[in-house]
Amino acid sequence: MDNLKEELQELAADLRQSRDELRVEMALAKAEIRDDWEELEKQWQRFSQQLKNAGHEAAEAGDDVGSAMSLLGQELKNGYARIRKAL
Repeated sequence: MDNLKEELQELAADLRQSRDELRVEMALAKAEIRDDWEELEKQWQRFSQQLKNAGHEAAEAGDDVGSAMSLLGQELKNGYARIRKAL
């Protein structure tokens, strides 16, 4: 009986330690995800603004604007997928 009690106490200690470690990791992950989101928001603003101006710029700059927009759009898509996966 004492052996079972000791094993359960050890299990509880291990679980408590794992729980505490995960709690810290979760807090850090949330902060990291928030930072990623804020950066994506900045990219979204650039993308939206460039999209508004794309008609004028595209006529002047040719394919460069379209390529830049496509690249930025893909970066946003990948960033959103990364955040969705982390959640």
